[in-house]
Amino acid sequence: MAKTTLTHVAGVRLPDSALAQQATELLLDHGTEFLYNHSLRVFVYGVLNGERAKVSFDPELLYVSAVFHDLGLTKHYCSKHKRFEVDGADAARSFLQSHGIPAHDAQVVWDAIALHTTIGVAEWKEPEVALLYSGVGLDVMGDGYEHLSAEQRQEVLVAFPRTGFKDNILQTFFGGFAHKPETTFGNIKADVAERFIPGYTSSNFCDLVLNSPWSE
Repeated sequence: MAKTTLTHVAGVRLPDSALAQQATELLLDHGTEFLYNHSLRVFVYGVLNGERAKVSFDPELLYVSAVFHDLGLTKHYCSKHKRFEVDGADAARSFLQSHGIPAHDAQVVWDAIALHTTIGVAEWKEPEVALLYSGVGLDVMGDGYEHLSAEQRQEVLVAFPRTGFKDNILQTFFGGFAHKPETTFGNIKADVAERFIPGYTSSNFCDLVLNSPWSE
């Protein structure tokens, strides 16, 4: 699997700093072509959303966030007991710290990745956090699809194809946490666990409250 030689996609410049290149190499080494294409689309969509909303953001931090956001699903970064989002966030923060990136910036990236599946929270945080979330939402569920022109959609899909995306993304999600479905509790990924594990039912918050050891 090779990274794209394109410098711009749909008018969006792809970061080519040493930091961005090394992050991309980790995605190429430990991810799949499917995850690579998804992650780069997420970045492009995040930038386009930011430009449309006229918000100021750091493209390099957004790029690293996009590159690492699903690496917690891979064998190399997957833990036994943490949510995959946290695994990816931890990996990204360690990567940034090893390159001397300020702690605040590393924390923004950590938050972006850790919260990218948390509905109702990420969109209210720092621009990079909100834009990663919106880029993921656009690529996975089509949130904001209508804001892309036909030309933009075509250019992105030529550069980073959606090969069987709808089925493959669900299988990819499940493959990353099939051994720890309990980590999806309270998150939309619980829907994936229930779809693919026969008879599996996610924990229910109301039951946890009513069955707590407190007398009332």
